[in-house]
Amino acid sequence: MDTIIKKITNSPEDKEVYQQAAQIIHNGGLVAFPTETVYGLGADAMNKAAAAQIYQAKGRPSDNPLIIHIAEVEELGRVAEEVNEKAKKLMKEFWPGPLTLIFRKKKEVPFETTGGLDTVAVRMPSHPVAQKLIKESRTVIAAPSANTSGKPSPTQASHVKEDLYGKIDMLIDGGNVGIGIESTIMDMTVEPPMLLRPGYITMPMLEQAIGKIQVDPFLAGDMKEPVKPKAPGMKYRHYAPKAELFIVEGELSQVVAKINYLAEEKRKQGYKIGIIATEETKGFYCGDSVRVIGTRKDEASIAKHLFSVLREFDKMGTEYIFSEAFSEENLGQAIMNRLIKAAGHQIIRL
Repeated sequence: MDTIIKKITNSPEDKEVYQQAAQIIHNGGLVAFPTETVYGLGADAMNKAAAAQIYQAKGRPSDNPLIIHIAEVEELGRVAEEVNEKAKKLMKEFWPGPLTLIFRKKKEVPFETTGGLDTVAVRMPSHPVAQKLIKESRTVIAAPSANTSGKPSPTQASHVKEDLYGKIDMLIDGGNVGIGIESTIMDMTVEPPMLLRPGYITMPMLEQAIGKIQVDPFLAGDMKEPVKPKAPGMKYRHYAPKAELFIVEGELSQVVAKINYLAEEKRKQGYKIGIIATEETKGFYCGDSVRVIGTRKDEASIAKHLFSVLREFDKMGTEYIFSEAFSEENLGQAIMNRLIKAAGHQIIRL
């Protein structure tokens, strides 16, 4: 198929874009659209055939659950059995925004959407394009990241086009996203509530809102692999570039020296090398393959550019990538979660 691509221009013509996209959703088709985190691949969450199409287009394992996106709190009642007081506090504090909550699902929600689970993941995006599309579609929209499964998540429309052109009905180009990594995921079906995936909403922010939370053993590194993934991105290799990616962890001057040594060794062997640096360290690396991911003074800048840098190395034909490690405090926890998964847990500790 030819994928329809429409750009949001913040003009009266946008109304037709939303109407066309909503009709595609209504007819069981697939529409990629921007959220504040990454681009999502949307379909009618209550249509099991449409949800199945998402898995097919992405090449996504069928037991990897999808996140349902809503535009109004009242829509939560369509998909969730019970919403406890802690969940309500988190919704009041962080919705609309980059926080996904897991509830017991209502029977009307198809297992094709939940990856066969009796729970459902739900969030309310704050991005105006996502909000308008959900409202215009008059349904709740299941939307994982709009990329080929396992690849770095898309933070601009061109990334979606690279992966999914010809596999989906429509792409709404809303420009670059703001955050650049996927939402925080909290399981509200257990007590204390459990963090399944770190994101822009950090652990200190969550605990300030509802008190003590627990961390999934798999996320904490206490399990090699969960039996069933309770949330997207838990079981399978994610966010990965084509190159072999290694994270180098330790005192920063030693990290720089080690990366320069490893990069030079691979260059001598004839491989194309990439180095992920920060504004603070870019001048200490050799060669023309250094890419700045952001500044350590602003973790949000690192999160915003992580996936686009990995995709840039793919375009360059890079074969080995060496990256500095980052603090695992606050937003750094989410950054390192994505990097470690992209590297397939290949960490060099000095």
